[in-house]
Amino acid sequence: MKHPKRRRDLNQWAKHMADFLTGRAQEPDPYEGKDAAAVNLGRRGGLKGGKARAAKKTPKRRAEIARKAAKARWGK
Repeated sequence: MKHPKRRRDLNQWAKHMADFLTGRAQEPDPYEGKDAAAVNLGRRGGLKGGKARAAKKTPKRRAEIARKAAKARWGK
């Protein structure tokens, strides 16, 4: 779940905190206006995507990808 965007203005933040502490703040529902079935289907696909993609690759190809990632990470 994504976090709500932070308020940039100090006065807006102070009002939000006062509303939060008094129990009047309402957090927006991130799934409002979206089809629940589509949200669940997308989430399921996202959870298993990386594992399924890695299972299809050969060990040699996975080693090449890991080598390239390590080179990019440490070669700076």
